[in-house]
Amino acid sequence: MSDVPPSPQLPFSRERSHTHSGVRLIVTGQVGLEKKQFLEQVVEIARQHAHDVKLFNVGEMMCAEAPDISPCRILDLPRQRLTALRRSVFKDILAEASRGSNIIVNTHATFRWKHGLFHAYDHVQMQELDADLYVTLVDNVDAVHERLEREHEIRHSLKDILVWREEEMVVTEAMAEAVAGYGHAYVVSRSNTRLTAQSVYRLMFEPERKRVYPSFPMTHVFNQPAILSELERFRDALAEHFIAFDPADVDEKRLLIEAGEATKRGDTHITVRVNEQDVTLCAAEIARLAGDIDGQIYARDFKLIDQSDMIVSYIPTMPGGHPALSSGVERELQHAFESTKEVYVVWRPKSEPSPFITETATAILPDIESLFALFQEKGYMGDYQLPL
Repeated sequence: MSDVPPSPQLPFSRERSHTHSGVRLIVTGQVGLEKKQFLEQVVEIARQHAHDVKLFNVGEMMCAEAPDISPCRILDLPRQRLTALRRSVFKDILAEASRGSNIIVNTHATFRWKHGLFHAYDHVQMQELDADLYVTLVDNVDAVHERLEREHEIRHSLKDILVWREEEMVVTEAMAEAVAGYGHAYVVSRSNTRLTAQSVYRLMFEPERKRVYPSFPMTHVFNQPAILSELERFRDALAEHFIAFDPADVDEKRLLIEAGEATKRGDTHITVRVNEQDVTLCAAEIARLAGDIDGQIYARDFKLIDQSDMIVSYIPTMPGGHPALSSGVERELQHAFESTKEVYVVWRPKSEPSPFITETATAILPDIESLFALFQEKGYMGDYQLPL
């Protein structure tokens, strides 16, 4: 990618002056995400681009600081000792940061344990670190459940996983606002590991790259293979050239659909393939989460739009010729427009779009090639080749 100009000042902005050198990133997220493995891939991508990044896994460092405590029991320590341990290891992180190193701090924003819910950071030390970026990693509830069952002895329900995820997002954003100001906390899915690890790298080292929210119909085209293939090409093309915050990377609506179909058949459970494993889930438990899942989709997708520079919506043609335009896509376009984002629509149907599309769009294009030609003309991207 060549000569990409800086993004303009927008309500969600990364512009902030620092006196320190090196890029400092705080990464939070609930248990069961395998954050360490994900962030090691970010470090490797950075290395391939000649950036040395040091990864600090706070939990592991705390366990090493207290060898007399079993790692699985560390949260059973009195709060006072737990706080002292965290402060001690964070001093080592601050020492490395003071040398001008690029660093990633892998930690939690909250803990929910026998002590109840409590925050997992020291505000004074966070101020001293003065991180450039805060990222909360998220993943699908079934993927987190599978890892918890395989790797941890933590009693949990699917509802617990949704609650823990939301707590991490909210507290991380509050932490970022208190230290860095509005616009420095991001939500990033870790489900599509290669592309999302690349996005985290780009947030750190390529802030001039445009941040994009891909918008497209999901629920009512799930049984249309040709359209799904078309949408996948669109999503891959954006992720290849931009920092893409793809709403489909966390897709729990599919669980509600599968649970509903199972109930109609008289089945009590569904089996899903996740993390290369078959996982059996209770259909009734999933059905009880419908309100939580829908509510989090609504809030999270708007958050992803807010942390983007622009929204790009792809509207395919359904069998029969009518537009595959969902109410969700229309609401996303309206939210982006009202947030003063750039709004681009790739309109594939032969029929003309309605005023609700034309009046909110910065530009309407007939295909991805035309969209990318426009982006190239605007200086948003260099030479490109669309995925086949």
